[in-house]
Amino acid sequence: MEFRIEATTAGSSARAGVFTTAHGAVQTPIFMPVGTVGSVKAVHQRELLNDIKAQIILGNTYHLYLRPGLDILQRAGGLHRFNGWHKPILTDSGGFQVFSLTGIRKLSDEGVSFRSHIDGSKHFFTPENVVDTQRIIGADIMMALDECAPGSSDYAYARRSLDLTTQWLERGWKRYKETEPVYDYYQSWFPIVQGCTYKDLRREAASRIAELDADGNAIGGLAVGEPAEVMYEMIEVVNEILPANKPRYLMGVGTPANILEAIDRGVDMMDCVMPTRNGRNGMIFTRNGVMNMRNRKWADDFSPLDPDGTCFVDKDYSRAYVRHLVTTGELLGLQICSIHNLAFYLWLVGEARKHIIEGGFAAWKKGILPDLTRRL
Repeated sequence: MEFRIEATTAGSSARAGVFTTAHGAVQTPIFMPVGTVGSVKAVHQRELLNDIKAQIILGNTYHLYLRPGLDILQRAGGLHRFNGWHKPILTDSGGFQVFSLTGIRKLSDEGVSFRSHIDGSKHFFTPENVVDTQRIIGADIMMALDECAPGSSDYAYARRSLDLTTQWLERGWKRYKETEPVYDYYQSWFPIVQGCTYKDLRREAASRIAELDADGNAIGGLAVGEPAEVMYEMIEVVNEILPANKPRYLMGVGTPANILEAIDRGVDMMDCVMPTRNGRNGMIFTRNGVMNMRNRKWADDFSPLDPDGTCFVDKDYSRAYVRHLVTTGELLGLQICSIHNLAFYLWLVGEARKHIIEGGFAAWKKGILPDLTRRL
């Protein structure tokens, strides 16, 4: 995978770039919609492509491994052919989902055993078979299996967790280097920096990962309950060490404000379920603030959903109508809100990129942040 930095900007570590995969180029900074089971919830692929302007989406190894299963995916020719999305795909290793299965999973040096949340069947993930699984899924970017320790972990637990993640890192990297793609295109593999909120652990993890010279590197284990200021500090600590000539991926983050703060600190790629999850609950993000479409104040507001929006739903539907759909539980309501939010997130990173290239990112960010966090 090729990554090229096209512009940097004064007063910030933000950068605009582009990385190229077998399924196309991605301009950075970029937000990646989350398509856990091969589908971004409530959104068609044509809407992702034409209306939202997504350039890359996520799938999840844990969920795809369980359903539809590797046999179906391989017979289909990989996830791209199975779901009809022909641009780049990144798959998470499934580690976060497995480690969320408190009480039905068990860690060991070898890997993690767990029971399916669907039917209780037993399964076992190792650093090696997670590489093999992602080879079959066919993602353009595969992720290492890691342990995502709770944000509240004490130092002793964080130390043990990082040791285990590092051991798994070495094994996963070895497996990646000694195997070939299942299909006829190149796949990248990103290691993940862990270490909770402890600077020395984060530096240690970042230093080891930098030595691998992988195509890109990820920062995991943040936005799991720690204060935002701590998250930003950890990003700065890690990005001082991770290679500047490789894309940096901040996993699972976050609000529009979080995204701009991450970009400001040199992050290139981000993903989060927030735009779709919050959208399904009637919350939408706009450049002027956050709107709860369940609020009575929108009941007789017949103005467009978002006059400044970039997507067809923003002009075609009124606030009153969307509130009606949301409060009556009509499926179209959650679909409209999800499409709007994703289009807004992609607009936001596009604007960030534009201002990085033009040289005024820091001033633009300072001006827009108070508006993004306002409750309307």
